This record gives sequence, C-alpha cells and structure tokens, in this order.
Amino acid sequence: MATIDTLQTALAELIDPNTQRSFAASKCIRNLQLSGDLASLDLVLPYPAASQADQLAAQIRSRLLQVEGVGRVEVRVSSQIVAHAVQRGVPLLSGVKNIIAVASGKGGVGKSTTAANLALALAAEGARVGLLDADIYGPSQPTMLGVAGAHPESADGQHLRPIENHGIQIMSIGFLIDPEQPMVWRGPMVTQALMQLLNDTQWDNIDYLVIDLPPGTGDIQLTLSQKVPVTGAVIVTTPQDIALLDARKGLKMFEKVGVPILGIVENMSMHVCSNCGHAEPIFGEGGGAAMCADYGTELLGQLPLELSIRLNADGGHPSVIAEPDGKAATIYKEIARKIAIRIAEKAQDFSSRFPKIVIKKDA
Repeated sequence: MATIDTLQTALAELIDPNTQRSFAASKCIRNLQLSGDLASLDLVLPYPAASQADQLAAQIRSRLLQVEGVGRVEVRVSSQIVAHAVQRGVPLLSGVKNIIAVASGKGGVGKSTTAANLALALAAEGARVGLLDADIYGPSQPTMLGVAGAHPESADGQHLRPIENHGIQIMSIGFLIDPEQPMVWRGPMVTQALMQLLNDTQWDNIDYLVIDLPPGTGDIQLTLSQKVPVTGAVIVTTPQDIALLDARKGLKMFEKVGVPILGIVENMSMHVCSNCGHAEPIFGEGGGAAMCADYGTELLGQLPLELSIRLNADGGHPSVIAEPDGKAATIYKEIARKIAIRIAEKAQDFSSRFPKIVIKKDA
C-alpha cells in the first residue's frame, strides 16, 4: 500500500538531468499528496525550463508508478526564480532579480548576437527577461531585435518604459538618438548615460536582465562592476588566439571586482558550409576549453559560424525566434539553461528582508 513515506523514498534519489542533483535535495518537490491511487506533487524548479517540463514530469511519473498502489500521477511543473547575491554593498535594482553581463575582450566575436539570443532563449524557457544595450557608441540591439526606430514612452517625464518585442523588455541608447549621429562622448558622459538607462527604465518584474556590454575593459565595464548589482558575467570569445588573449583580460577584470564568472561561450567555433554542410575550424579549435581549464570555469557552449545566425540577427529575428527548433536555437537554449542553473546555485539575496536602521537626532 502506497504512503507518503514510500513516495518520498521513491523520489529521494531521482536526479534532475539538468543539475545532476536530486530533486529532493534541491527542495524542488512540494505538496506531495496521495488520494486513493492518485499521487500528485508540484515540481518547482529554481531555473526556467519550459522546454524540459514534459520530460521532467514523465521522469517523475515513471518513478512513482513503480510504487505499489499508485495508479495515477499528476505532476505540475513550474519555475520560481529568486534574486541572488551580488557584489558586496551594491543594492539590487528595482524590478530586476538577477543581472547577467555578457562581455568580451574585443569586438567582432559575436557578443551582441549571443546576448540577444541568450535573452530570447531565457524567455522561451519561461522567464521574464530584459535586455539592456550598454554599447553607447555602437548600439545594435534595436536592429537585431526588430525594433529600430522605436521610441520609449514616459508617463512622468523622468522614467522610460522599455520597448517590448519577441517577449522581452528592451532598452538602448539607440532608441533615443539619431542612428546616423555618432556619440562623440568622453568616458564620464558614457557611464552616466549607462546608469540613467539602467536606473530610469521601468523594468517590469524581470527575472533576468541581460546586459550587452561594449568590447574591452574600460569605463563602462568598470562602472558596471562597481555600481551595478551583477549576479554573474558570461564571456564570449572565438577559438582564435588573439580573441582569447583579450577574453582572458575581460575575465580577470570581473574576478578582480568580485563578479562571478558564469561561464564562457565559444562563438564561431566551427564554420559550416551552407552548401555541403562541411565543418571546418577556421579560427582554430580548443581555445575556449583551454581557457576554461585555466580559470576553473565552464564552457557553456560552442556556436558554429553559420550564415543563418547572421542573417536572422540582421533581419531583426535572431535564431531563437526565427528558427526555434533549429540547431543554433537549441544550442542557445542549452547555454541559457546552464547560465540559469549556475545562478540558481548561488546564494540568495535576502537584503530586502533586513530592516533599515535610521538614526535620528532629538530636536
């Protein structure tokens, strides 16, 4: 005869294939109930995984049906994403739970395309996502996300509502300037513009805010790491030795300021011929893996140098949207899931629960 205890025993060692930890140890199994031959439970994941929901439910259902006396199983899969710890002394951003910085040491490695697709992949997995284009000199996200020419609205004359498209919230300096006008600004003006875009945008209950950083390790990167509550950084590189040299500098910069590295994405790892499908590592191979080994971080994924990725981004419909079941979209979703899992493993942020101490002088 089935009991709650026998159900808990059956589920005790059931492993989440995404985290390689048991659902029970991760406290994902909730509201376990037994009514006659019907067993039911909520599977609450700390990361978004809409594409995995059916598979995970089937895994639990299969295990419980092996328990004598269980004839039916109901599994309700959902995600509960919370805010996680950031740099010490930096308060969380209003309306945003977690911030993911996407960076590269140099330009031309596909960082912006990667940032856009990662944001869309997180949204496709069920998260509420925002994307901030922090490249003040060369904003490209409005074009990549199909909202070039859009203008944010302001209800109070002080705050901006982000532009929404493809299911994500977007903000960029590109919405506020003439696209033909060069930004001839010095460093302090650029960092001030970044902070205004970040703080004056009315982000609406964002689980993950992806920030597409400009290349390099200059003022914007330093400001972000010191004043913005970054949950973790993702480094984008190619296998080429020259790109890896600069990517290492970017990684070390985040390490110095206490921003955790969530992993490395190797872009353009393999050229795939659009005619015959032949794959060739024209930029070298193994560079991203070697860098991960040197710094004790994870190679989140490898993207091919594929014509469709570029065409989709230029057309305002990145691969995750244009070809959701394609190879590139699948890789982006796997990377996004790994990033979300790495964040879920970090300590939670409880600063909002602490009372504020105010010292007043007697009149």
